[in-house]
Amino acid sequence: MRYSSYFIPTQKEVPADAEIISHQLMVRAGMIRKLTSGIYTYLPVGLRSIRKVENIVREEMNRAGAIEVLMPAVQPAELWQESGRWEYYGRELLRFKDRHDRDACMGPTHEEVITDLVRKEIHSYKQMPINLYQIQTKFRDEIRPRFGIMRGREFIMKDAYSFDVDEAGANRSYEAMYEAYDRIFQRCGLKFRAVEADSGTIGGSYSHEFMVLAESGEDRIVNCTACDYAANLERAEVKEEDASLPDANDFEPLAREDTPDRRTIEEVTAFLNIGSEQLVKTLVYMVDEGPVAVLIRGDHELNDAKLKNALDAQTVEMASERLVEEATGAPLGFAGPVGLKIKVVADNAVKSMENFVVGGNEKDLHLRNVNLGRDFKPSLFDDLRTIAPGDACPRCGGPIAFGRGIEVGHVFKLGVKYSEAMKAVFLNEQGKEIPTIMGCYGIGIGRTVAAAIEQNHDKDGIVFPIPVAPFEVTILPLQMHNEPVVEAASGIYGDLMDMGIDVLLDDRDERAGIKFKDADLLGIPVRITVGSRGLKNGEVEVKLRSEPDSFTVPLEGAAAAISDTVKGLYDSLK
Repeated sequence: MRYSSYFIPTQKEVPADAEIISHQLMVRAGMIRKLTSGIYTYLPVGLRSIRKVENIVREEMNRAGAIEVLMPAVQPAELWQESGRWEYYGRELLRFKDRHDRDACMGPTHEEVITDLVRKEIHSYKQMPINLYQIQTKFRDEIRPRFGIMRGREFIMKDAYSFDVDEAGANRSYEAMYEAYDRIFQRCGLKFRAVEADSGTIGGSYSHEFMVLAESGEDRIVNCTACDYAANLERAEVKEEDASLPDANDFEPLAREDTPDRRTIEEVTAFLNIGSEQLVKTLVYMVDEGPVAVLIRGDHELNDAKLKNALDAQTVEMASERLVEEATGAPLGFAGPVGLKIKVVADNAVKSMENFVVGGNEKDLHLRNVNLGRDFKPSLFDDLRTIAPGDACPRCGGPIAFGRGIEVGHVFKLGVKYSEAMKAVFLNEQGKEIPTIMGCYGIGIGRTVAAAIEQNHDKDGIVFPIPVAPFEVTILPLQMHNEPVVEAASGIYGDLMDMGIDVLLDDRDERAGIKFKDADLLGIPVRITVGSRGLKNGEVEVKLRSEPDSFTVPLEGAAAAISDTVKGLYDSLK
């Protein structure tokens, strides 16, 4: 490709609305342009990187035995109503009516559509296992789209869906996809980690997120430094302490403490001269069945995802100040479990506490020397808190570390969540009708490109891993009015094209400085500089974008040497 006849509108200035480096650099490198909030046009070099990720994904999905299909973007409401997600999915689901006044939506995901297809076509155990995938544009009406294509409303996604006759088969399908994802992100040249994750609105019993490791990542990751346990912060388990249960003989008499205008943990503990670990905060949440009081130690943080899973709830949200007062009889900041008429659940850490402080369900009142069993009894204990520095690994008890990552892929064990709801059943060997066991597997294609940039950049621009770079090699003839320079550059260009190398010839009549700056900004892995000074010595300069120093190769045989360099970059990823 010749730069002069291509479309690469680079920019010097950082766009004002770009908060993270991938957004800034993708705009500056002429990869994307914003149409409206959360919706982008992919320009030629951006699309080239997108297509390269798609090709890697497609090759590995096919290698794993998945079969490509393409499903509609517009989906009828009836399917979502069947699965129960029409209302549950929330306002991210872009709903509309067609000219016949029928409800429909733009697909944010395709569990309903694929389940409808399979229930109409798969009727016998002999037709399974099967795994169908697509690479398609999705739409989720994010309340606050940001970070360019990292969290846009419209995005390109690979989604796959497996169907099996039993759990053993479903586990094999899950493992096949897990291994395929490992290969995909390794081939993309990314540093990544698979972590246990919460299944969120997709549902299912078990899932892993594939995280590209980057300090700019939105997600916090927890990993053990002694074993291979890793999870995102929502999912990370807290190892239950082996502390003995309190002895009733040690219980102190319940005491009322006036705490005028002391509402927060800091205010109450300072006023009563106690540590935050001696106080239990009572948080009122609204869930499907109504208000629930959640007990958590004062120095711990409640994990909403864990609470939702523990209660098997569709929705979990903090109660309003009015609802808190209705449920407890006290204004916000004075709720406590003693005498409450609503359901009470507690984090495991509360189980071993004794003589602690709670709200008194009256304005300006707290209770001291509160104890489980004597003063109240939760309906359940569970791991409800967010893991914190100093906690031990839940698997081996070793030390844990915290980092950040960007989610680029997610694999789920769905079980029968959709097949039962939508009656996707088959006849087993005994002739009995049972629901199919499902799994689903997603990869954000554009997000993978953006994550690669977040992980690979410097002050001058992008430093693309070669598998996802828009071009593998760029050739910079420095003097476009010098015929030997142009001939040498064109000769190398033609030879590399013949070898199947993806190459960009910067044949613009621009100053050398501009060409160098654009080459660095675009992040093309191998740069060949052809100049009159080097040609006098019969050589050209080669520089890897990821390395500080350049080297020279003879003009004679330059293309073969550069081809070997490109091959070496690919080999280094294996």
